[in-house]
Amino acid sequence: MRRVALLLLLAAVTSGCGLRPAYSGGSASPVASLLNGVTVQPLDGRTGWLLRSALVDRLGGEGGSRPYRLELDIEDDLSGFGIRGDQAVTRERRTVRARFRLVEVSSGQVLLDATAGSDAGIDVVDSEYATVAAEQSAAERLAQVVADQIIARLSLYASRRP
Repeated sequence: MRRVALLLLLAAVTSGCGLRPAYSGGSASPVASLLNGVTVQPLDGRTGWLLRSALVDRLGGEGGSRPYRLELDIEDDLSGFGIRGDQAVTRERRTVRARFRLVEVSSGQVLLDATAGSDAGIDVVDSEYATVAAEQSAAERLAQVVADQIIARLSLYASRRP
């Protein structure tokens, strides 16, 4: 009896909270329909390639004519801080920021204009190869994080669209 009362209370509390699954309706949901209809423009540089690859993976591949285009402007900055007395850098910060626009291909109308970004700290060590590897690893991780942020924002837009 106690378990039934708890379940009823839980159902009453969650039914009024306004939360609903983003993908309710499966592949016919507004979110899935929008994400499956997006193509990502080509991007320059290694970080651009990493970000575009991460987005294409999350959007379900490429190919075919799609009603939406995702345009991106990327900033990839690597700056040193943590300067020792002999002027050697001991720490770096890699920052990846992306301004993205969701464009309806047929009309050219910008439906969503937003930004996403993240940063990572990198230890600068005596081995130049280890430092370069750490910088590249940071770029890979940041591309994944920024892609997740973009997909989340596109999903939110699709779920709130009339």
